[in-house]
Amino acid sequence: MARNRVAGNFALRTIPDSRRIREWIEAHQVKQAVVVGGGFIGLEMTENLVHRGIAVTLVEKLPQVMPPFDPEMMAPVHAHLQSQGVKLCLNDGVQGFVAGSDNNLIVQTDSGQQHPAEMVILAIGVRPENGLAKETGLELGDRGGIRVNSAMQTSDPHIWAVGDAVEVQDFVTQEWTLIPLAGPANRQGRIAAETILGRNSQFRGVQGTSVCGIFGMTVASTGASEKTLQRGGMDYHKVYLHPGHHAGYFPGAKAIAIKLLYAPTDGRILGAQAVGADGTEKRIDVLAMAIQAGMTVFDLEEAELCYAPQFGAAKDPVNMAGMIAANALRGDAPIAYWENLDLELVNLVDVREESEFERGHVVGATNIPLSQLRQRIKELPCDRPLWIYCQVGQRGYYATRVLRQLGFDAHNLTGGYKTYECNGTAGKKYCGKSLDAGFSPYTFGYCLWR
Repeated sequence: MARNRVAGNFALRTIPDSRRIREWIEAHQVKQAVVVGGGFIGLEMTENLVHRGIAVTLVEKLPQVMPPFDPEMMAPVHAHLQSQGVKLCLNDGVQGFVAGSDNNLIVQTDSGQQHPAEMVILAIGVRPENGLAKETGLELGDRGGIRVNSAMQTSDPHIWAVGDAVEVQDFVTQEWTLIPLAGPANRQGRIAAETILGRNSQFRGVQGTSVCGIFGMTVASTGASEKTLQRGGMDYHKVYLHPGHHAGYFPGAKAIAIKLLYAPTDGRILGAQAVGADGTEKRIDVLAMAIQAGMTVFDLEEAELCYAPQFGAAKDPVNMAGMIAANALRGDAPIAYWENLDLELVNLVDVREESEFERGHVVGATNIPLSQLRQRIKELPCDRPLWIYCQVGQRGYYATRVLRQLGFDAHNLTGGYKTYECNGTAGKKYCGKSLDAGFSPYTFGYCLWR
C-alpha cells in the first residue's frame, strides 16, 4: 500500500498521535472517515469515530476483520458493524490516497473503489523496530523480530530484548511468531530484569490471549486458531456451542458463541474463541489458564467455577464445552461437522419440532422430532450413518444417544441448525464484492445478533 503524503492521513501508535487526530476532527468538523485495517486498533477507532457522529468506512485487505480469529467466528462482528452504520469493505486492499475537492481525501482500493473521506486512520498493524539490532549484528527471526531465548537474551548474551520487537514462541504450536500484546511484553520485561540480576526466570511463550469490545459486543480468543493448526499440520477436533452467559431463567441471559479446539489423542486444549456480550472474556480467561496448565477437555468437565444465576449456570459454558468434547472423545456422543456433510454418504435427520422444521431446514433432511423419535424409529434408514441436528445441539445430543443405544451409527452435528443457517456471509456482499469464497460455509454467528 502506498501511503501518499496527503493531509488528514493519520497513523495511531502513541498518545500524541491520538491528540493530533482529535485536533484534526475538531478543527475540520470531520463528518466522514476511512479506517484502513480491521484489527484491534482499527475496530476500536471505528467505534470511537462513530460515537463522535462520524460516518466510517472500514477497509480491510483480508476477507474478515480480526485476522487472528477463524473466519466463521467473525460473521456476527461483520453484521454488528453494519448494524451500527459502518460501511464494511472486506477483501479489498488500499492502493493509495489522493487529494480530492474541498480538501477531502480519496482512498483508492485494489478493486477500483474510491472512498471519499475528510480523514484516514491507518491501523494496519506494527512491524518490529529492528534497526538498532541489525546494526549491532543481532540475530533476527524470519518475521523480522529479534530472536531471543527463554531468558529474553539475544544472540549477544550481554543484550536483552523484550516487547513488540522480539519474536516469541507460540505456546501451543511452538512456532516462532510475532504477537504484539501488552501482557506478554510486561512479563518479558520482568523476566529480563530478573535474569539480568541472576535469577533463573524463563518466559513460557505466548498464547495470544486477547479481547476486543465492538459496540457492546465482545470477541475474545486464546491459544491456536483452526487455521493456525491447519497451517502447522497439527491434528485437532473442535466443538461449537451457544450457551447463555448465565442461567436462562434469570432475566437478561445472552448467548455466547464458543469454539473449542482440542487434541483428538488426549483431549488437550489447543485454543478457544468466543463472541458474545457479558461474560465472554471471563470464559476465555478460564480457558487460557487451562491451556497454560496443559489441561484437557476432561478437566473442563470437572472445573469448579463461580455460580449464581445472574453470573453463570450450574453447568458453566466452560463445563459444557468440556462435556461436549469429552463425550465425543469417549464415543458416547460422536460429533460431525457441517463442512463434511455429503448427502450421498449419510442420512440427515432434523429432530426439531415440525413448526421449527417448516420455518427453515437443510434440504434433504428428514424431520422426526425428538418427542416422536422412539415411536417412529422404524422410519429411519439403516443403510448409511445418521447425522443428527437440532437448533443448537442439545436435542441432537439426546437423539444421538437414543439412536446409538439402538444400534444406529449416529453423529450429532456440532452447533446444530444455528451453525448451519447463520452463516452470515453466503451470498452477502461487502462493497459490492461477494465473500462466499473467502469464508467457511458453516459460519454461524450472524444469527446471534438478528
